Amino acid sequence: MYIRVLGSGCSKCTTLAARTREALGRLDLDAEVVDEHDLVEIAAAGVMRTPALEVDGRVLIAGRLPSTDELTDLLRGS
Repeated sequence: MYIRVLGSGCSKCTTLAARTREALGRLDLDAEVVDEHDLVEIAAAGVMRTPALEVDGRVLIAGRLPSTDELTDLLRGS
């Protein structure tokens, strides 16, 4: 599983990355989590609002900060 946290590196983006790693730990999933700050890459992913979460090339969340529980549910289904 390849996960990108898309955003400027603000506190919400940092929190999304931390919550994503926590959710992965809860599920005992092995994944590479990358912070993507390049605006060209973010736009290429079709993201207009950050923070955003992309899992294996699919944007699952954009423009909001989900809870760890919500992320756990999302990643369980991916």
